Amino acid sequence: MVGKQLLLTYLYLLVYILLSSGVILYNKWVLSPKYFNFPYPITLTMIHMGFSGAVAFFLIRVMKVVSPVKMTFEIYATCVIPISAFFAASLWFGNTAYLHISVAFIQMLKALMPVATFLVAVVCGTDKLRCDVFLNMLLVSVGVVISSYGEIHFNVVGTLYQVTGIFAEALRLVLTQVLLQKKGLTLNPITSLYYIAPCSFVFLFVPWYLLEKPGMEISQNQFSFWIFFSNAVCALALNFSIFLVIGRTGAVTIRVAGVLKDWILIALSTVIFPESVITGLNIIGYAIALCGVVMYNYLKIREGRASQPTEGIPERVKVSLLYSVWYHQVDSVYSLFSCGC
Repeated sequence: MVGKQLLLTYLYLLVYILLSSGVILYNKWVLSPKYFNFPYPITLTMIHMGFSGAVAFFLIRVMKVVSPVKMTFEIYATCVIPISAFFAASLWFGNTAYLHISVAFIQMLKALMPVATFLVAVVCGTDKLRCDVFLNMLLVSVGVVISSYGEIHFNVVGTLYQVTGIFAEALRLVLTQVLLQKKGLTLNPITSLYYIAPCSFVFLFVPWYLLEKPGMEISQNQFSFWIFFSNAVCALALNFSIFLVIGRTGAVTIRVAGVLKDWILIALSTVIFPESVITGLNIIGYAIALCGVVMYNYLKIREGRASQPTEGIPERVKVSLLYSVWYHQVDSVYSLFSCGC
């Protein structure tokens, strides 16, 4: 029985790694002018948000899989709307980066996520400036700088888009902690999609109308229903796979799987996209940054175990807590969030 459960856990991890890598590579293929040639990242993001919101509405209102939370106008206006705005911004800037820089280099830049989250948390007063964490962040930053220096096809515009998206995501994470957790609001993946996706869609409409709509009207770019539908389904499946993996494993396992997935994704991207070249400095810099990330993860896991004992807590709440604490280390372009009270 134990062996069967262990096998099922490994299967979930494998599905998560395949979906996570697949969605990122699929998005790059769709957006890249050299391949499918649909250079409209806001449009692609809006398709995902619209599809996710529609599926969540169907699951909640028609299938009654889960019940909607008690959402007041005050909570929606002061919590959901600002969080959705930063979420939309992080997707917009992050996906636009795929037009300018390689998947491998984007993954290396994403090592800055803990640095951005820590800095924003310190500024917002939700975390304290500590020497050990600061040294880890410095190590990550040095590694990313070395990796950037070794990038053959370094592009300033793409790098700025990616870094801006990272800081927008960091602001969203901190706002989630400050706003939603203060209200005692618990959102699972389905209710997160139900409330956040439509609002993010609305925020993305304005930049889409100003920046992409005029170009789409005169362009000859192809639009394939099945390409975009399968892409959206994969992204939605990834969101649920993350929740399943966290529900069956611990924080350490999901973070190790995330690191493994990053290396696999970097290697795969160089095979699928031959123009993506990795240099020795890229690898050295990313390895240094990864050491800092691993040490940071260890510190956060130790703090989490000390401050959030789970004895006597119902399993559903344990999963929600884990999903809230560890989500931002799960590297997915389109995964939404769940916040535990």
